[in-house]
Amino acid sequence: MKTQNIFIISDSSGATAQTIAQTALSQFPDVKAEIRRFPFIQTESILKGILKIALANHAMIFHTLVSIELSKMVRDFCRENGIYDFDCVQAPMRMLAEVTGQQPAHVPGLIHDLNQNYFERISAIEFAVENDDGKNPKGLLEADIVLLGVSRTSKTPLSLYLANQNQRVANLPIGPDLQLPEEVEQIDKDKMFGLLNTPEKLSKIRKQRMISYGLNADTPYSDPKHIKTELEYAKKLYRKIGCLTINVANKSIEETATIILESLNLDTTEFED
Repeated sequence: MKTQNIFIISDSSGATAQTIAQTALSQFPDVKAEIRRFPFIQTESILKGILKIALANHAMIFHTLVSIELSKMVRDFCRENGIYDFDCVQAPMRMLAEVTGQQPAHVPGLIHDLNQNYFERISAIEFAVENDDGKNPKGLLEADIVLLGVSRTSKTPLSLYLANQNQRVANLPIGPDLQLPEEVEQIDKDKMFGLLNTPEKLSKIRKQRMISYGLNADTPYSDPKHIKTELEYAKKLYRKIGCLTINVANKSIEETATIILESLNLDTTEFED
């Protein structure tokens, strides 16, 4: 299978352009793509070098460059050399300028201005790290969101994703052999979310985990019968608490996070570039 090279070029982090590229690629399951990201590109000399590499690698280019000059340089180079490119930001900026009658600032990185929102996000990320995997039971009472789940139900990555949405998140591992901290009884059930998965998927994930550690994959930890017991315990606990239950088996982290944020009537439009 031929590999399609895709270059992400941005004067900021490049996350927006990469998301657009990956969203488009998801509709082509038989296409193998190699994505390379070039963030914080703000000079012509560096941009020229990247464009030459893109040409040598027959790459498509997705770019978010708020500078008219740099964006034009990409378009002109691609047109002259038969490279496909997609400008993810200039067209929306032109549309907004036309509708509002205002002119864009053309200043890179404004979305990352060190404002109060930024510092709240950093604080939320620190909180998630400090309150990961039940390390700090007292933190459960301070959290905006508390995630419950048996091992390998995406608690940690989901916590960090939600922290990037400025939510203070704590997560707690549960199971028949684990004792719940007394703080659980004091938490508002509407802030608690029970995560589930299928025994088959959990078994596969746990086996891969054991192999990555150089250990035997076939253990009670990865045995589907043992996992079923864990999941039954989790379901019973979630019913007792009365919290929202989410099966993450066929959901991305983003989908699960959206369900949680919408259930709390919180903004789900946070994004970065």
